[in-house]
Amino acid sequence: MACIKLKKLETFLQSVDDFVKLKVKVKLEQYMTPPHIASQVLYDIQTKFKDLEDRSVLDLGCGSGMLSIGAALLGASYVIGAEIDPDAVEIFLKNCTEFELANIDCVQVDVLQLETLFGVGQFDIVLMNPPFGTKQNSGIDMAFLHVGIKLARCAVYSMHKSSTRDFIRKKVAQWNVKGTVLAELRYNLESTYKFHKRSSVDVAVDLWRFDLLSGGRVDSIEATTKAVV
Repeated sequence: MACIKLKKLETFLQSVDDFVKLKVKVKLEQYMTPPHIASQVLYDIQTKFKDLEDRSVLDLGCGSGMLSIGAALLGASYVIGAEIDPDAVEIFLKNCTEFELANIDCVQVDVLQLETLFGVGQFDIVLMNPPFGTKQNSGIDMAFLHVGIKLARCAVYSMHKSSTRDFIRKKVAQWNVKGTVLAELRYNLESTYKFHKRSSVDVAVDLWRFDLLSGGRVDSIEATTKAVV
C-alpha cells in the first residue's frame, strides 16, 4: 500500500515549481510531468508493485523534481535525481527544501555518463520521463532507457510516445529484458516554446515497466547510444 492517499499525493505535487522561472532549453525538451499524471503513475507503481517504499530510486532527467519528490513522499528510502541543466537542478533542490525532504538529492550530470558515476545495478528502481527525441535529438529516449536498465536492480519505469511502442518492444527483446506497457496516458503539453503553434496538444504516451528480475540485463552500455541515435 501507499503511505499517503492518491488525492493527497496529487495535491502535494501541484505545488512543485516548474520551469516557468527558467528560459527553457529546446534541445533538452523541458516539460514537467503534469501532477495528475505523476501522482497516478507513482501511486500505481507503489500499490501494484510495491516498488517505491523502502526502495532506492534514481530519476533520470529529473528536471524540477516531480517524479523524485513523489517517490520520496511515497516512502522511498532515498532518491537521487540526475539532471544536466544546472538551472533545473537549482529548482529541484529548492522544491526539496520547501517539502522538507531529507532523503532526496540531485546531481548535475549528463545521464549518458551515469554508469561511470554510479556503476551497474546501484539502484532498486529507476524512474524516467525522458526527452522524446523530437527536436534534432532522435534516439535520446532509447539512450536514456538503456542507461536506466544498466543502473537498476529490479525495475525501470519509463514514459515513451505510444507511436514508438513496436520499436521499443523489439529493442528491449534484443536486450533480453521483459517490457510491459502498463497504461496509455494522454499527456497534455502546454505551449512552452516559440515554435509551438497551439496553446496545448495531447500526446499519447505509454507507461512501461521493464522487469530486470525475470529477464536479463544489457551486457554493455557503450555502443548502444551510438546505435540508436
